Amino acid sequence: MKITAIKALVCNAEMRNWVFVRVETDETGLFGWGEATLEWKTRAVVGALQDLEALLIGQDPRNVEQCYQILTRHGFWRLGVEGMSAVSGIEIALWDILGKSLGIPVWRLLGGKVRDHLRTYTHLGLGDMKAVYESGSVDTIVERGRIVTQAGYDAVKVVCIPYTHYVSPAKAVDSVANMVGALREAVGPDIDIMVDFHGRPASVNAAMDYLKAIEPARIMFAEEPVPPEDVAGLAHITARSAVPIASGERLIGRREFTQSIAARAFNIAQPDICHTGGLLETKKIAALAETAGIGLAPHNPLGPIAGVAALHFGISTPNVIIQEEMSGAVAWYDDVVTWPIDRKPGRWDVPDLPGLGVTVNEDVIARHPFKQEVLHARNAVMPDGTVVDW
Repeated sequence: MKITAIKALVCNAEMRNWVFVRVETDETGLFGWGEATLEWKTRAVVGALQDLEALLIGQDPRNVEQCYQILTRHGFWRLGVEGMSAVSGIEIALWDILGKSLGIPVWRLLGGKVRDHLRTYTHLGLGDMKAVYESGSVDTIVERGRIVTQAGYDAVKVVCIPYTHYVSPAKAVDSVANMVGALREAVGPDIDIMVDFHGRPASVNAAMDYLKAIEPARIMFAEEPVPPEDVAGLAHITARSAVPIASGERLIGRREFTQSIAARAFNIAQPDICHTGGLLETKKIAALAETAGIGLAPHNPLGPIAGVAALHFGISTPNVIIQEEMSGAVAWYDDVVTWPIDRKPGRWDVPDLPGLGVTVNEDVIARHPFKQEVLHARNAVMPDGTVVDW
């Protein structure tokens, strides 16, 4: 069996252009699907896929590790997030091909199942972009929190840390405490709450002020309290915070995770299968984390194929705690891909179809062609005009 083509299909989903990857073979009807979505970098990822295609033409797609080595070594230059997202999309598609060729689901190829279902969480607003990134008042957060839990989820994430520079104004800290406290009161003690800092505090001190403010709400974890490159700062926070710390969605590959894991920079790792190298590389990251006593809550606010890949990963990886999902990101989310399971709020069951088990509707993709994504990050500006982290 040989790879004959690698194609990118772009589907605009408002804030993100989903980049779906189709790897074709010389066996009639046998091809694989992956996803390489990277917000605000769509054209770069599509270009990377075009550049990488030549390296794999003629290779056997079932040799997943060998193909990964070719993609990451034979280009000479080390790949950044755009290139590694492209690699990830290809790699996921190779697993899909392998599973289909053998007639078994991908999770069996990744070591078999370690649980009977995968626990999932969603965001306030059930995936709606504005609700996810624009929940900045007590009334809004409480209302959306009730909607999510009434839908059946028992875990929810909120992005309510204001754009912050190197200091945390007392008024802002009090506001965050009020919002998270009100959410806890509204949903009760049986619902897990996660607070995504989004790397907005630029200093350890600012982050610690917010962490102390939300501590009484007994949240599941706080995500990215400082920018991801500040490993020393993150480790300092993790060693001192009563709130568990999660991070890693912007770390790429084992090399970047190794430094953070060795420093015990977080309690929970958040690799993204679609950015860090694909399923096998993320399994290797999970093994490093497990050895250090670190759980996983994989990052995944992307498209439906990314969600299916995360399902196969979570079913087969013992230190996964919970999986992020973004069903409802657009009203027609369920029209693009036929999933291998019926998704339930807060629970994804074990799929049994060969490969990833997805059927992709290319006609729906064609109805939503590429266009400039909503540049929500342009809102990350302080009152005096200082640009800060989104």
